[in-house]
Amino acid sequence: MKENSAVRCAVFVGPQGVGKTTLLRALIKRAANPVPNLDSSREAQDFGMTTEPNFARCDYLGDSWAFIDCPGSVELLQSSYDTMRSADIVVLVAEPNPDRASGLAPYLKFLDDRKIPHMLFVNRIDEAEVRVRALLEALQSYSDRPLVLRQTPIRENNEIVGAIDLISERAWRYREGAPSELIEIPDSLKQIEAEAREAMLDSIADFDDALMEQILEDKVPPSDSLFQSMAKELSEDIVVPVFLGSAAHGNGLTRLLKFLRHETPDVAIAAERFGLNKSGAIVASIIRTMHVPHTGKISVARIWKGMIRDGDSINGGRISGMLSLNGDVRTKIDVAPSGDVVGLPRLDTLATGDLILDGKINKGDLIGEALTPVFSLAVHAKNDKDDVKLSTALAKLCEEDASLVTERRVDTGEFVLSGQGDVHLRLATAMLKNRFNVEIVTTTPRPSYRETIRSAADYHARHKKQSGGHGQFADIKVRVNPLSRGEGFRFDQAIHGGSVPKQFIPAVETGVKEGLKTGPLGFPVVDLSVTLYDGQHHPVDSNEMSFKLAGRQAVREALPECDPVLLEPIYQTEIHAPSDHTNKVHAVISSRRGQILGFDARAGWSGWDSVTAMLPESGLQDLIIELRSLTQGAATFEARFDHYQELFGKDAEKIVKEHKGEPTMH
Repeated sequence: MKENSAVRCAVFVGPQGVGKTTLLRALIKRAANPVPNLDSSREAQDFGMTTEPNFARCDYLGDSWAFIDCPGSVELLQSSYDTMRSADIVVLVAEPNPDRASGLAPYLKFLDDRKIPHMLFVNRIDEAEVRVRALLEALQSYSDRPLVLRQTPIRENNEIVGAIDLISERAWRYREGAPSELIEIPDSLKQIEAEAREAMLDSIADFDDALMEQILEDKVPPSDSLFQSMAKELSEDIVVPVFLGSAAHGNGLTRLLKFLRHETPDVAIAAERFGLNKSGAIVASIIRTMHVPHTGKISVARIWKGMIRDGDSINGGRISGMLSLNGDVRTKIDVAPSGDVVGLPRLDTLATGDLILDGKINKGDLIGEALTPVFSLAVHAKNDKDDVKLSTALAKLCEEDASLVTERRVDTGEFVLSGQGDVHLRLATAMLKNRFNVEIVTTTPRPSYRETIRSAADYHARHKKQSGGHGQFADIKVRVNPLSRGEGFRFDQAIHGGSVPKQFIPAVETGVKEGLKTGPLGFPVVDLSVTLYDGQHHPVDSNEMSFKLAGRQAVREALPECDPVLLEPIYQTEIHAPSDHTNKVHAVISSRRGQILGFDARAGWSGWDSVTAMLPESGLQDLIIELRSLTQGAATFEARFDHYQELFGKDAEKIVKEHKGEPTMH
């Protein structure tokens, strides 16, 4: 590689199962490069899918490329979002099935909003059962940019056997595992080709006045000017070119490689998106963080401007052993040019999203937004001795993946790991074991139930203990009253004549608060007031501890007389799904004791609805699993705590019995 040659970066994304990794391998092979070992991690092997971005190198006709293959699981979208930001071009891979078009919606929305140049490759085109136009119509409903078909298929006996390039007007017959054969455009397809080309020209001309003028004058625009116009509109993210092929059979690969070579914008265009062109002589950003066994932390950097050399200083630290990344092979290199994607080992001060300007770190300047967690598990180390190791390992996983979140829930005492779904958290569990030698036990997190009272009660409590020497004595009378929902707890005192000395009143309040930590139903008690209004003390035996114990005794014994009731946490939930699945979403909400508040078109998302509802916390736990199963993986949701609501009957009885460990009837 020449030191002054810029490397371009193409990122491959798309839903799980569309063949992204197969396509990447096939492209590298077609470009006459050794095919690297992709998906080599133990997790990728065990789960049978791409579980983290694959980094690969490719040279084609003298151009150097950094290819990045992203996971397709909807639960691993965070890595795709983080990586797409660094691309000169994103290759969005689709399958030829209009019914699966909604799976591309999150990618198209992300790319459109950030003006990242992207193209669409329809893989497995030989398996298409519908017309390509029907597929494009389905996909267009999720894209703000016009999808411009660059090829039209050649069909024989209802099978796609080749394609016609609509700019060069050349026809190619597919050959198994080899470059296609140049043929004459079949007479039966000339009219179809002409109509498809006219539609393509109209799309391009909408953004090119010179081309529009040629069309209006019935002039045939030369191919070279069309390629230039398309390349310009792609770099400005005005249109989305669409190509056809089959990675498994080697079809359409050479055309895709040539498209990437001639029409992918230069790294300077991508740098301009972030305003980095004038930022400094050497500009790079951290696009991913990896913790590799036996190697340690590797910060993956995209170089936007200038060259980075091994030994360069970053915030006082030095790059030592800079790495070229190619599948599971990491090779030490001395210099990396503009546009390259490289690994910077053992620089602990670097984090994903950091910007490096002439050796100085700007923390988080290019950090992307983290996805909201939608699924949680309570976790603890299988071996208690691994608690510290677990915390360290989880911190590293969260550093790699911003959509993983941990928290200690004070009310339930559980340590909770949250992410994008069951597969996401099972993958995290596997990584903890395989990479950090920590095994964990997972359980369903307990909802944050509370209890309150519906009636008032007075209670007289006396704590008396004599065991030689000074004894313990406290006598108090309290009144317990319910408060309105959300008022919490209030302690009052109405002592007259010093029946309870002032210095002991705070101790009574402390004892009362301790007694409210667990009510008669087994949960923290809220929304009540306790008033201390009378009592007695002993000049020798009374002390703070005695009155604290009396306060705790008073409230614990009074609460069962106050008509206790269970309170269930209710969350305002907004569920997003393609519009044709809205009725299914309504049914899911009803089945989970939810209350639908309304629905409307999802803001900024063509063809999607947002349904707002109130759902109990218990109904959120596996909500994402059911939603995705009903919407082909497309739906998602956000939820925030709204209020507590009284719960009665069998549902409440079951919760209380399960909490107390009592058997329940089924």
